[in-house]
Amino acid sequence: MAVDHPEGWNEVRGALQRGFRFKDFAEAMVFVNRLAEAAEAANHHPDIAISWNAVTVRWWTHVKRAITESDVELARRTDELASSFSQR
Repeated sequence: MAVDHPEGWNEVRGALQRGFRFKDFAEAMVFVNRLAEAAEAANHHPDIAISWNAVTVRWWTHVKRAITESDVELARRTDELASSFSQR
């Protein structure tokens, strides 16, 4: 079953992936920590890569080895969290 991807997200190697840029490392880490709290609350965890002011987030359901509605919902939640920062 095909899942619609939220705007700005791409399917990369079987996962929804999007990059975000922040003003500096500290702001990137605040975003990552907020994302971690949301992921923990949902009991669904992304792959996160951090490089100074850049954060790449990948959502996919490991046990299903696919993108599910939960991934799409959490990708949208990720966008909401990121929108509170000035994106570069």
